[in-house]
Amino acid sequence: MGLRVAIKLGGGLITDKGSMKKFDQKAVEKVVDSLSSVSELGASIVLVHGAGSFGHLLAKKWGIANGFNIQLEKEQLEAVREIRSDMRELNALIIGKMEERGLECIGYPPSDWARGTGALFTGDVSIFERGSRQPIPVTFGDVVDTEDESRFGILSGDDLMLRLSTELEVTHSIFLIGDSEGVLTGPPAERDSELITHLGSETKIKGEHDAEIDVTGGIGLKIERALEIAKVVDEVWIIDGREPDRVLELLTSGETTGTKILNG
Repeated sequence: MGLRVAIKLGGGLITDKGSMKKFDQKAVEKVVDSLSSVSELGASIVLVHGAGSFGHLLAKKWGIANGFNIQLEKEQLEAVREIRSDMRELNALIIGKMEERGLECIGYPPSDWARGTGALFTGDVSIFERGSRQPIPVTFGDVVDTEDESRFGILSGDDLMLRLSTELEVTHSIFLIGDSEGVLTGPPAERDSELITHLGSETKIKGEHDAEIDVTGGIGLKIERALEIAKVVDEVWIIDGREPDRVLELLTSGETTGTKILNG
């Protein structure tokens, strides 16, 4: 089987999470340059991206992750519409940068094809089956409808990565983050935090995420989903997206700087 790679671009990598709808053009261009090289290897790519400041701030303000609140009905429904619109705008910005580098892409907003939240969301991921010569499918964390009284909720890009990686028979599942070399022993801001080069289910870490901004679980959810993926996929990594050439290094040499997720 040829190279088939599922890649997640973290919201903190592609946007400034603290400023409303602030797209990090330079960071994305750097990543896209690397993706172009990956494509030139003949790899088939499936791309997922986070929301960052195009989704998390409004979602946090109106409690969108908690589902429908009758007391906030008007505000929540407007926020849902706005977040979905903003996420499509972010998706278009990323696809635009990809196409500038000659990479043909097609966007798949989850609100069009997915229902429910968490790892057991429903939706046919076979629409992402693509060969190396076909357009790169690009999807993202989004507000989706649910089939219970919650009415809507947030489907995380990390949950999308779980199903795409395990159901599409990928060779590599790679999470690109924006604030560290990989998973650290503690928060990136702590001086004594060190890179964990190999992480299994028994590895001890002191993780946290910014609950004031991040509404989908931060690094903890990424690790949980990556560990699930590693039961099916041999090469699962969490890598510094600020150094995206490490993806190419991994695909060509089998090793790079980052955290490899182990099965068990």
